[in-house]
Parts: sequence; C-alpha cells; structure tokens
Amino acid sequence: MSDSDSHATGSPYAPQTAAETAAMLDAVGADDLESLFDVPESVAFDSEFGIDARSERATRREVARLLGRNADLTEFLGRGHYDHYVPSVVDDLASRSEFLTSYTQYQPEVAQGFLQALFEFQSMLVELTGLGVANCSMYDDATALGEAATLSQRVRSVSGDRILVPEHLRAGKRAVLSNYADGPDLTVESYPMSDGIVDVPALADDIGDDTAMVYAESPTVRGVIEERLGAIGDLTHDHEALFCLGSDPIALSLLERPVDVGADVVVGDAASLGTGTAYGFGLGMFVTREEYLRQVPGRLVGASEDAADRRAYTLTLQTREQHIRKERATSNICTNQAWVALRTAMHAAWLGPDGLIDLAKDCVTRARDIADRLDDIVGVKAPIHGRHHFREFLARTDQPASAIVADLAAEGFAVHAVDDHLVQVCATETTADATDEFVAAFREVAK
Repeated sequence: MSDSDSHATGSPYAPQTAAETAAMLDAVGADDLESLFDVPESVAFDSEFGIDARSERATRREVARLLGRNADLTEFLGRGHYDHYVPSVVDDLASRSEFLTSYTQYQPEVAQGFLQALFEFQSMLVELTGLGVANCSMYDDATALGEAATLSQRVRSVSGDRILVPEHLRAGKRAVLSNYADGPDLTVESYPMSDGIVDVPALADDIGDDTAMVYAESPTVRGVIEERLGAIGDLTHDHEALFCLGSDPIALSLLERPVDVGADVVVGDAASLGTGTAYGFGLGMFVTREEYLRQVPGRLVGASEDAADRRAYTLTLQTREQHIRKERATSNICTNQAWVALRTAMHAAWLGPDGLIDLAKDCVTRARDIADRLDDIVGVKAPIHGRHHFREFLARTDQPASAIVADLAAEGFAVHAVDDHLVQVCATETTADATDEFVAAFREVAK
C-alpha cells in the first residue's frame, strides 16, 4: 500500500492501516482496540458530550456566568505560592511569538534570543547565591529538592544515605522528596525546630557520618528567617554531607548569600517573580558549586563563539537520559520551565538590583506591620515566633482556626488554617490596599 493510502486511514503520527492494526491485534490476542484499555463505563466517553451547541456570543455569556460563581476573595495566602505585582512589560515581551514556547531550544541558530534570556536567568541566580553554576530551571522547588538529594549520591565525598529535613516542611514537598529518595534507597528523616528555626543542638545529636544531605530553608514555610545557617553549614560539612538551602530570588537579594553560610546547593521556587500566584505552577531553581558542574540535572545554557567569532549561546552539558547513555545520566527529568524562567528573568531585569532589594525589604516590613496590628486584637497572638519574618507569619487565635478561616472567607478574605488554633497570613504589595479592611474583619471574627 502506498504512503498516501496509509495516511488516508491514519495520521502522520499513527499511520497504521486497518490491515496493520488487525495484524498487531492478532499478535497480542486482542479482538479490537477497545479491549486494550480497561476504562470503567462510568467514565467512558460515549461519543456525546451532552453540551448544547451555542453561538460564540452565547458561549461567552455562559462562561462569564459560570466564572461569576467563583468566590471573589482577597488572598492573604502564602506557604510557597506568592502573589507579587508583575509589570505589564513581562506579559508583553513574553507573549512574542519567538518566546511563547517552553519547548527546548534544540536549534541554537534560530533561538539565540531565548537562549540568551535563559543564560541571563542562570547568571542572576549565580549572582544572588554566590555559587558557580545554575541550570536553566526545574519543574518546581519540590523536584529541585529531590534532584539535590540524588546529587548527593553522585558526589564522591559523600557516602551517607540519610536526608535530613526540617520538621516544618510543606507536606507536598516532603512527599516529592520521598518519591525521589525511594529509587536510590535514601532515608528521609525530620529534625526538630525551636521557636520557628532549626534546633541546632538537636540537629547535632541527630546528624552522623551516615548523613548524605541536610536541608534547611530561609525563609521557612512559616515565613521565619533562619538565623543560624552558618552553624548548620559547618555542622553538615563536619560530617562530610551536602548542605542544601531552600529560598527564593526575592529573599536571596536581602538575606545572607548562600555561599557565605556554606551552602553546596540552593533550591527553591523562582516563580515569585514573573508569574504571580498559580497554585501548582512553579519554576524550580537549582544552583550549586562549580565542582559539581557535571552532576547538575537538567540543562545548562552556555556562552561560546560562532564561526564568525561572535558570542553565541547554546545548550550544553545536557546530562539527562534521553541525550546520553542511561547509566551515565544524572537525571531523567525530561523538561524544564523555560518560558517561566524567561518571565522571571524579565521581571528581575525590570526591577534591577535596587528594585529587587526594595521589594525584599517590603516583604519584611509589611509582614511585621500586619502582625503587630493583629497582635493588638484580643484573642490573637501574632506572630507566634519571636523572630524576623519574610512575607508571612503564624498567628494563634483563641477561636478555632477553621472558624476564623470560614468567617474571614465570608468577609472576602482568605488565609491558611495550619493547626487547630493557628492561622498563617501572607502579605505582599498586591494586598496592600486591602490591609485595613482585612485587619478590621479579623478583629470581628476573632471575638
């Protein structure tokens, strides 16, 4: 049968003819294609969507009606997802046709602009951390942490198999790390916190020569700025383990440089710049020491020269399994967040060094000011940790946290319930205009 006959019954991506399909079904002992799949009748498609045909105008009205049923809440939410103002220039530039793809830039001759932007993204992270190498993104902070754990097993100076993480850690991040640890038979264990920061003496009792990596965060999931990172780094290196620090680019512009506290790897979510809140949509950053260059997962963009001695950018050291022999791959993570990294780089460049620092300072003062105002309310203690905070903090309420959250939602505000009597409040410049109303509503529901 000719190619044209083949494509008449299939597609360029699945061009089997009816005879070829029948032969394959016969080879596996199946009667038809449907028998290859076990789809319950309750969810099986019956060729009818049950949606009445509408004009475009009618469809727009219906969609608007449905979206209008959503609760219109002002979100004082955080815990890993942060809403910062994204300047319009980011949307405008990132929507250009040459940028509007996250697919890998395999052809550098037609992707120099995108590759340069990713190179700048890497360079910004290197400057913020003081470490030597950044890749051009991971899925999110959880996968970046998982990749750091497996990196510890490829570093010859590390021989342990225990990964130590703080007890204050997002459950989702811990779950992803545990999945990563399962393959190489690593054990994930928690160490204690004291008043919101690492209990260093307790960590010293727990760490041993069988420890492969110690992970700490600053700011923590509770918004607390970790005060003893240097001591944690020294303790980790005394046991020849890897010190991994979790943070984000806004915080890094103000806090101690990771290289100065002994961090070997820095991970986190960089989507706090460039995208706003997306709840599940992230941008993992991964930065490490130059000596670990050939162990870095994912992709790196490098600068070189073309045949005319002009500066040129290209993907280099693609150490994932689809590019090199599987047994020599550093990771099987198969894509990155190139377009999101592009947006983050654009936002950071728009802010500039001074603007980034000003934004970080605002994250400290805004959280402190709102905590002070909530602490004046009878029945509320804020913050519960006597530490410096970044963006967010915990407040203890006499009323049940679930009731506080529900009553605030009825007033148009959203906060997290963390425990029976603990709520978490996050404040950024996007909630500034609603702060007075939020505090007033909190005062009413806390009675």
